[in-house]
Amino acid sequence: MTTTAIPDPTALHPLVGHDRVVLLRPLVTDPRIEVGEYTYFDDPDGATRFEERNVLYAYGPERLVIGKYCAIATGTRFLMAGAAHPTIGASAFPFTMFGGSWTEQTLDIVTGLPSRGDTVVGNDVWFGFGATVLPGVRIGDGAIIAAGAMVTADVEPYTIVGGNPARPIRRRFDDADTERLLRAAWWDWPVELVTEHVRAIMSGTPADIEAIADANGLLAS
Repeated sequence: MTTTAIPDPTALHPLVGHDRVVLLRPLVTDPRIEVGEYTYFDDPDGATRFEERNVLYAYGPERLVIGKYCAIATGTRFLMAGAAHPTIGASAFPFTMFGGSWTEQTLDIVTGLPSRGDTVVGNDVWFGFGATVLPGVRIGDGAIIAAGAMVTADVEPYTIVGGNPARPIRRRFDDADTERLLRAAWWDWPVELVTEHVRAIMSGTPADIEAIADANGLLAS
């Protein structure tokens, strides 16, 4: 198999003539945003503005980490820790942001706020149209986030969630099959092996994926 048969993970626009689709790894420049290969974002109105319009309130050191082979639909937004307001006193108004004496008197309150930490998305996660992810959430491999979901809490691997706040709708596989897929971790295979078995990855069973990983010495113990 020649490398020309494999999509280029460094191409900003992987689909010729469709600028609404971008691969995020070659797009992002903010060092606090980390994205794996082949994760794409689809937006008909400015897909290249992902960092500006879809990662919001990123004022602090917290990172957004997104794995490989994720599909992110139009309108998906990641709210970062800078969106938080202090609620320890009588008012939740963000006086600090307006400068002057307000900032001088209150900066320590804001900098002393506890952080929920990094927002971490696993591999092979599908975000439906208009999904929103709150700060510090962790989303497991293989999860599906329904259109319009407001994700306020961690999502287990291979779980479909939806609603506001997002709740589990169903699991994609039982415990045994989920474990097979996590141990196989097909997203970490060499891209040549992924390409060779892409049909099985799309339509095969967890046992099929486990067998491929095992045959190639890639099954985690």
